[in-house]
This record gives sequence, structure tokens and C-alpha cells, in this order.
Amino acid sequence: MAESCTAGLLQNVLSQAEESMSFFQGGMTVYNIGQKAKQLNVNPIFAVQNNAVSKDIAEKMALEIAQKFNAELGVAITGYAQPVPEENICSCFAYIAFSKNSKVILSKRILGDPQKSLSANQSVYVEKIIKELLNKRI
Repeated sequence: MAESCTAGLLQNVLSQAEESMSFFQGGMTVYNIGQKAKQLNVNPIFAVQNNAVSKDIAEKMALEIAQKFNAELGVAITGYAQPVPEENICSCFAYIAFSKNSKVILSKRILGDPQKSLSANQSVYVEKIIKELLNKRI
């Protein structure tokens, strides 16, 4: 798991699942551009252009986290769980990506609600990721 806007919540939720040790290798919270570049080899020049929030960055994060943890599956999320008016971000959205065996198998944009709190949107994002994992039957 490579998380940004959910700040480790997905890892926390998965660690509480029954028999989590049989499928959960671990994860990393990379909350800013510098850490995404350093830990997950995200191109910092490209990341600065979009505040490290894009479909391509989520895909790169998913591929790199799987490699780092020697895992078959990589899951990543990057986005905004609350508006950031000073950066003209008025909506809440994130990009999620799954990789399996070094190939991206899912990449999409998900939405939060700008009227909800940061923690509420983080929970919404985690629920959406888990639903996608269950739908993919990974």
C-alpha cells in the first residue's frame, strides 16, 4: 500500500482484517512530493506540475510499492481529502491504482465530498478502494 491523502488509514483497516498476515505485506505513507520522489521514484519535476496528484503518479506509486515490498499486488492513492483553497482545489478527489505482477490493472479517479471533513473523506476513499479490491477479486 502506498498512501498519501488517506495517511495510513487503508493500512490500518487492512491490518485488522481476519488473517491479514496472509495477504498484507505492509505499506508506506508518502504525504508530499519529496517523499513520493525519494521513496517511490516518482519524477519530482512531473510531480511539481500537479502537486503529485494524477493518474500517472498513482500508477507509478502502485508499481513501486509492490516492488519495494516484493508483493504481487500494489495499491496506491494520491489526492485531496479536503479542499485546498490556496491552491485553487475546491473539490475532493483522488486517483487510485492497483498493480499486479508489475502491470497496472486498475487506475481511476474517485470523488470525495467537499462538504465532509478530512477524516470522513479519508474513510470514503478507503471504502471505495476496498470495494474495488473485492470487485476485482484480487
